[in-house]
Amino acid sequence: MAEKKTAKTNKNTQKTSILTKESVNFFEKLLNTPSPTGFEYTGQKVWLDYIKPFVDETYVDTYGTAVGIVNPGCDYKVVIEAHADEISRFVHYIDDKGFIYVTRNGGSDHMIAPSKRVIIHSEDGKEIPAVFGWPAIHTRKKWGDDPAPTMDKIFLDCGATSKEEVHEMGIYVGNVVTYPDTFMILNDRYYVGRALDNRAGGFMIAQVARLLRQNKKQLPFSLYIVNSVQEEIGLKGAHMIAHSIKPNVAIVTDVCHDTSTPMIDIKKEGDTKCGAGPVLTTGPAVHNNLLQLIKDVAKDKDIAFQRLAASYYTGTDTDAFAYSNEGVPSALVSLPLRYMHTTVEAAHKDDVENAIKLIYESVLAIEDGQNFSYLS
Repeated sequence: MAEKKTAKTNKNTQKTSILTKESVNFFEKLLNTPSPTGFEYTGQKVWLDYIKPFVDETYVDTYGTAVGIVNPGCDYKVVIEAHADEISRFVHYIDDKGFIYVTRNGGSDHMIAPSKRVIIHSEDGKEIPAVFGWPAIHTRKKWGDDPAPTMDKIFLDCGATSKEEVHEMGIYVGNVVTYPDTFMILNDRYYVGRALDNRAGGFMIAQVARLLRQNKKQLPFSLYIVNSVQEEIGLKGAHMIAHSIKPNVAIVTDVCHDTSTPMIDIKKEGDTKCGAGPVLTTGPAVHNNLLQLIKDVAKDKDIAFQRLAASYYTGTDTDAFAYSNEGVPSALVSLPLRYMHTTVEAAHKDDVENAIKLIYESVLAIEDGQNFSYLS
């Protein structure tokens, strides 16, 4: 259940959005830009171009994690972080008839593949259209019950008739494959598109940077705004940048499931839903004192939030930061998401704004040199 501080409000008061038209345009551009795991650089350029006016320094590490710094040079370092990569596929095998078989790059869901359009990205930068083919319903009787689109059954058709023609088009084993589905707003309520997991997070931390500059906030520490690569294959970018920055505190933002939609077991997945506020997770990797600071901020600033428990690990970059160096107090602010790892991921506009507010206010609540140790 969402938690919110009771506040007296005027019924005629209009809600003021912290997002501008330019912010939403940036969100759309960021979501529409292909940024598959290991090939995030096109999206990272979009992200860096946007945040540069709001930070003092920027840099990109060896594997492409992008960083903006506010008030650089301080001994005490705070990180706010999201991951930039989207799930995708690689060309894995091309048969003699020109049909193309793929393998995963991250947790791509083969159940949604049949009849989807895709883009095959060639080594020289060309975007070659193709489709996931699937036998017509009339021809599937020999299978008995309808066959599931398992990895060994799904295939791409680029209109070629031979392996040689596929190669002539510039398609080879190792080319990355993405979906072309683009951003939309559903019922003036949901942001919808592919890769809200987790370019929504990259968008949100960029808005925190914007608000800090816009509101002329002077931080007593260095704030690192980090958009990490390769989360979808094991938190790789976060592991690298955590050891590079050596932060004192990390607030990570990612997505979790809206479990109010059909076919989801709430007892197993937890009771969280779109529109009820960002989700704060409790778990071994989440530092309780930092988590309590964020909860206190939410209650003080009248920001709705939900609760979730993580067994063993969060499965997000929180784990990478928490267990880096000698241990970094880390917490997770999640955005409830419908239809994760599909091309129609959906997040409620109110949750996006409330997550931005919560991260922004939490950064302002952290004191220079603050010690989060349990027994000190």
